[in-house]
Parts: sequence; structure tokens; C-alpha cells
Amino acid sequence: MFQAYVDRVPDGDVLARLRSQAEESEAMFSALTEEQGDHAYAEGKWSVKRLLQHLVDAERMFCYRAMCVARGDTNDLPGFDENAYAEQDGSDSRPLTDVLAEFLAVRAATIALFEGFDGTAWTRSGTANGASITVRALPWLIAGHELHHVAILHERYGIG
Repeated sequence: MFQAYVDRVPDGDVLARLRSQAEESEAMFSALTEEQGDHAYAEGKWSVKRLLQHLVDAERMFCYRAMCVARGDTNDLPGFDENAYAEQDGSDSRPLTDVLAEFLAVRAATIALFEGFDGTAWTRSGTANGASITVRALPWLIAGHELHHVAILHERYGIG
């Protein structure tokens, strides 16, 4: 699954890609109304706000993993159940503008985190959720995960 996310990202500077994605997402989500933010394309599916909050939560988790591995942590890092997190995320009671502001803040912190890693940190590997990961792969994973969900917004929600 994770390789499919990485494969979505065009070659080039991945941190520049994360910056441009933040700008694109800000433009897309800020153009939506609150009603559109509350929309889910089918019964039992996430609302647009919940999908955006999922991007925030997943990015935080990926960055936590990157920080741990970059700092030499050798413990197997835990996975997370995205649906259980989504049920408890509180996005339903928040304005879309607040969730978007959180996304942009997390993205800025993500870029700062990766910019702070030295060359050795980028080469470290570890284990998360029972699978091998590398620091170098994680920003690509973040970018690809967002591309995956933006495609869903286009295809299933009619946004963008």
C-alpha cells in the first residue's frame, strides 16, 4: 500500500513538492463552503472535513516515525487504526477553516522537521507497524498519501 503512495509522487525535490501541495490544498479547501466540508459521498464514508483531518493525523504519525528513526530509535513503532482515529477526531464540530489551518500548520512543521535532518539521519531505517521504513521514504509517503486522497476528492466527491 505504501509503495503505491510513493509511486504517485513525481520525481524531484520532495520538500518542494510538499510545499506546493500545501498551496494547492489551501486553494482547494478554502474555496469550499461549510456545507461542502460536511459532505460525504456515501453513507458511512468520511466527510470532506474528516478526510482533511485524516491527512493531518496521518502526517503527524508519519513525522513521528521519521523523527524516531532519524534519532536512532530502534523500537518497533506502532501503527494506527485510521478509522478509530477518525471516529474520535472531532472534525464534525469544527469549522472547515480550522481543520485547514491545522493542516497547514502541520505541513509547515513537517517541512521544518525534514529540513532539520542531517545526511546521516536521512539514511537511517527502522520498523513501524511491523514493516521496514526509512527516513528518506517518509516525505515521499506523506506526499503520495495526500495525492491519493486528493484524487478521491476529485473522483468521488466532485471537488477540485
